[in-house]
Amino acid sequence: MATTTNPASALYQQRQLMPKRPLTQFEAYRLAELQANHLLEAAGINEPGTPDELISDHPFLRIQLRHDLPISGLTNWYKPRWLILLNQSEPAVRRRFSLMHEFKHVLDHGLTQTCYPPVFGYSTEDRVEKICDYFAACLLMPKRLIKQRYFQGLHDPAELAGEFGVSETAMRYRLQQLRLLDPTPRCIYPYNLRTELPRGGDRRTIYLRRSQPVKAAA
Repeated sequence: MATTTNPASALYQQRQLMPKRPLTQFEAYRLAELQANHLLEAAGINEPGTPDELISDHPFLRIQLRHDLPISGLTNWYKPRWLILLNQSEPAVRRRFSLMHEFKHVLDHGLTQTCYPPVFGYSTEDRVEKICDYFAACLLMPKRLIKQRYFQGLHDPAELAGEFGVSETAMRYRLQQLRLLDPTPRCIYPYNLRTELPRGGDRRTIYLRRSQPVKAAA
């Protein structure tokens, strides 16, 4: 595929950030955020409301809306470009998230078996879907901009969602990831409890699928 061997290609440059070895989930999330930040920086995006064109204007992509699509999004390679199908029946904010999600599938094409092997009961497919969701969240709701607006006084998830062009559900989840909103009793911490605790020796509270938080040992 010409888009992956040309050093000037955005796809080539993004793929060079990925090591060709198994990644822990912590590493995978960090790399997904790094890729998202590189895309935003290259496009000069410094305000909320990441435009769809950041992805859709790439020459190696073609985007189609389909009413008959049974899922939110689907990606396939049809020489000489990638085709991303999006569900036209879903709200625009959902399609935006799906577009960014599917682009991560493009970035990771050919790398998933190497980088995301099954671990602790999570299949490669399970890991990939979570990482693609995280990448989409980082593109549409960059950590720096979310925290900037939050500490400027905008705390309402619905208002933040409108400003960033995402669903309120997606914004609430992102605020929980960034520890700006109290988590629900469900597991929302983006690392595996047994192996993926943040490094540095600090003690963190990890929320499991139960009503009470459990202190994790450093």
